[in-house]
Amino acid sequence: MTWTAPHVVRADEPFVAGERAMLEGFLDRQRATLLHKCAGLTAAQLAERPLAPSNLSLLGLVRHLAEVERTWFRRRFADQPVPSLHGTPDRPEAAFDDAGSARAADDLAALVAEQAAAREAADGMPLDAIFVSPRWGPMCLRWAFVHMHGEYARHNGHADILRERVDGAVGT
Repeated sequence: MTWTAPHVVRADEPFVAGERAMLEGFLDRQRATLLHKCAGLTAAQLAERPLAPSNLSLLGLVRHLAEVERTWFRRRFADQPVPSLHGTPDRPEAAFDDAGSARAADDLAALVAEQAAAREAADGMPLDAIFVSPRWGPMCLRWAFVHMHGEYARHNGHADILRERVDGAVGT
């Protein structure tokens, strides 16, 4: 039997809530949307790069966003000594370049695990918690939540196009 990415149930974000619940709810909706765009596809379809010469694939987006989740929430804000998942200074595009069907199930599971680990790392941390970036200076956790909304929204737009090119599926 051929493996396919599992179905995802997306919960609505809160329509009335405090700032923290709203930020977390919208981010969780964006997280689930990427997984939803992958649902039902085979490993080969997830790894397909339908927009030549681009290195974009749904699997590449999955790998990239797992890295971004890990970087912002665990490495930077929670100061956890976890290594990079894919990229290296000399290969910053490795998440996209090395996205192959052989590890698709593991890569999807890694994203789900990183999303959970990011939630756990940020849980209880005040939105005003500060990470001092060597490049940009002080940044608060609130900024990281808003940044992640934008990161997912941009890549979910890519995922819409990629999914349509892979199998014709359209929709939210």
